[in-house]
Amino acid sequence: MSTPDDPPPARVRVTSSRTGAAPMRSRPVARELDEQTGLGDVYLAGLMRAQLRLSVAVLVLMVVGLAGLPVVLTLVPATRTLTIGLLPFPWLVLGVLVYPSAWFLARWYSRQAERIEQDFAEVVESS
Repeated sequence: MSTPDDPPPARVRVTSSRTGAAPMRSRPVARELDEQTGLGDVYLAGLMRAQLRLSVAVLVLMVVGLAGLPVVLTLVPATRTLTIGLLPFPWLVLGVLVYPSAWFLARWYSRQAERIEQDFAEVVESS
C-alpha cells in the first residue's frame, strides 16, 4: 500500500508490436446478412427495432387523435351542441378533419420508413 508521501508511479507508454502489420479487414455487412451470422442478426434486429418504433409512434398518434374527440366531448359539454356553419362540431371533426390528418400521418410514415430503409441500405453498401 502506498503512503501519501510516496511519489506517483512513472507513466508507461504501451505500444503494439504489430505497428507494421496490415490493418484487419472486416467482413462486409451484406455477407454477414447473407450468411445469417450473429452480427447480421444484430443489424437486422436494429432495422426491425427502428421500424417497430416508427409503427408504434404512428399508432399512438392515431389513437390519441381519435380518442381525443370523445374526451373533448365528455369534458366540454358545450362542444356536443356546437355547430360550425351548418355542421355539428363532432361531425365536422369526424367527417372532415380525420381524413386529412390520417393522410398526412400515412405520408409521414411512408417517408420515415423509406428513410430507415435507405439508412440501412447505406450501411450495408458502405462496408
